[in-house]
Amino acid sequence: MYYNSVIETTGNTPLVRLNSVNKDIKGTILVKVEYFNPGQSMKDRMAIKMIADAEKTGLLKPGGTIIEGTSGNTGMGLALTAIAKGYKCIFTLADKQSKEKIDILRAMGAEVIVCPTNVAADDPRSYYSVAQKLTREIPNSFYPNQYDNLANTDAHYETTAPEIWEQTEGKITHYAAGVGTGGSMCGVAKYLKEQKPDVISIGIDTYGSVFTKYKETGKFDENEVYAYLTEGIGEDILPKNVDFDLIDNFIKVTDKDGAIMTRRLAREEGLFVGWSSGSAVYGALEYAAKHLTADDMMVIILPDHGTRYLNKVYNDDWMRDRGFEEREFATAKDIIRSRNGLTTLVTIDASSSVSDAITLLHEKGISQIPVTDGDQFTGSLKESNLLKRLIEDTNIKNKPVREVMDPPLPFVGMDNTLDVLSSLINHDHQAILVRDERNQVHIITQQDLLLQMTQ
Repeated sequence: MYYNSVIETTGNTPLVRLNSVNKDIKGTILVKVEYFNPGQSMKDRMAIKMIADAEKTGLLKPGGTIIEGTSGNTGMGLALTAIAKGYKCIFTLADKQSKEKIDILRAMGAEVIVCPTNVAADDPRSYYSVAQKLTREIPNSFYPNQYDNLANTDAHYETTAPEIWEQTEGKITHYAAGVGTGGSMCGVAKYLKEQKPDVISIGIDTYGSVFTKYKETGKFDENEVYAYLTEGIGEDILPKNVDFDLIDNFIKVTDKDGAIMTRRLAREEGLFVGWSSGSAVYGALEYAAKHLTADDMMVIILPDHGTRYLNKVYNDDWMRDRGFEEREFATAKDIIRSRNGLTTLVTIDASSSVSDAITLLHEKGISQIPVTDGDQFTGSLKESNLLKRLIEDTNIKNKPVREVMDPPLPFVGMDNTLDVLSSLINHDHQAILVRDERNQVHIITQQDLLLQMTQ
């Protein structure tokens, strides 16, 4: 027996039992190892499906160009499909993606355009916008749009899910996966719930993503969006492939916890997987520790291979530079609790005068202050920057704060640890904000970190 092309080898990936990282957790924990696909990720499945559907509907014609915004793995699946079927590829990636992903795509003959991460999805510089612009400009091109193309969900409904059902002999009780585009999470969950309605689905999210808050409230909260490092999960948009009705629970995982679990899976289980795989396992086990019984069976998707992350989570220097060493640190929550409610966040309205802001900074003995406009945090003021502006023009003291304010302080998750917090406080952001369970906002400064370290 032989295959006509490499893409025909996609699917039928193994299910492997975890034996070490799940110590003391009840139930059977299995992982679906998707790096056995030819492109070493689960994205091969939906890449093939999206292209096949486009060919059937006439959206993609012979000799055409496939243009996609990707975190790398979808690009690899599309590149393999393009090689097998004779298409050209152009991919746009955010600059946080690993160098290995970019190099691999170029090695497969694709053109790669790197775009900035920290811009809004509708910004013309974002990797979403650049891909759409190129599609409009290049004749006979096709934009698969993995976020909103429901062939993404269909691919996993038709292949991944039936494999899991058959491999577990229908005994699966819980399904967990990282949620990025939403295809694997929702395609598999839909199928499993049709076979067995009481299967519980757990979506793994990251801090800095909108998914968890949207599931809880039904509202898109821009305050939940901030920069994070984990690749492949979480979003600052709501893809059409994410059907929140199919996701019973969301668990958020920090960059650090996901990175450390990724390394543990390699070291303790022999599973050399990617970063989002570590996040998926960490979050799934957090849920399992509280809810699983001895009779339960959980399946977790491991999306891709560790070769994509050799210069990141598998690099000791990179981990150390970001404070991701395997040590126990206090969290932002610990810092807030240690205050015993004795401090209140000081803010100033964007319509207030610069003179009023200077007075407030002096009275409170603080060096920076968040700026608000209604219930939104729209900017910040730093004492040092104000001084420079006043030296250049003393008249600004009569101007409203909104005309001279700096960018807003970033929001971070309450569960981020001290080492991660310290890496986020720098020259540009001399403080950070966190929102607690009661929706109250707190500020954390370098002094808070130093004080916590000495306790």
